[in-house]
Amino acid sequence: MDPQRQREIASEGGRAAHAKGTAHEFTSEEARRAGAMSHKNGNRQSAARASSSAESDQGNLAGPSDGRNDNRQG
Repeated sequence: MDPQRQREIASEGGRAAHAKGTAHEFTSEEARRAGAMSHKNGNRQSAARASSSAESDQGNLAGPSDGRNDNRQG
């Protein structure tokens, strides 16, 4: 499914839940605890993205990807 369409559907659901009065609204304390837990667990998604980005950056620094090794002698 298109990510934009998925966001629209989720947004409609959130508005409906708030209108109905069944939506959860975080208190400042709940949000603070959730943030602390995320940081304590190392926020795995961010770490995975950073790792993936670093690997692709290293690949770009490695030289030509056509199999040539310009540093070979002979």
